[in-house]
Amino acid sequence: QVQLVESGGGLVQAGGSLRLSCAASGRIFSINTMGWYRQAPGKQRELVAAFDSGGSTNYADSVKGRFTISRDNAKNTVYLHMNSLQPEDTAVYYCNAEVTMLISLRKYPYWGQGTQVTVSS
Repeated sequence: QVQLVESGGGLVQAGGSLRLSCAASGRIFSINTMGWYRQAPGKQRELVAAFDSGGSTNYADSVKGRFTISRDNAKNTVYLHMNSLQPEDTAVYYCNAEVTMLISLRKYPYWGQGTQVTVSS
């Protein structure tokens, strides 16, 4: 099993910044993809930013230039640096990773429990 533990959410005023962290642990052989999604009330979950299997980054158009994803491979941790936050960024942010498991070498997707980000106007 693999656990994704998120931290760093909270309440911030418009124009402010937050940093989210997601640490993966468990029977991990390798992490293939890792990133962040968000879901606002009444809306579908959407990609915010992620590393693909080649190490390239993908961003939603709505966050380009404001959010930056980074990672620490030694710690199996990915970060989301969010600047110039706006009320429309309010959502539950979920960490996602595709992991190759030890021993079996099978690939599975995992989700974190989510962390709330609320931006007040």
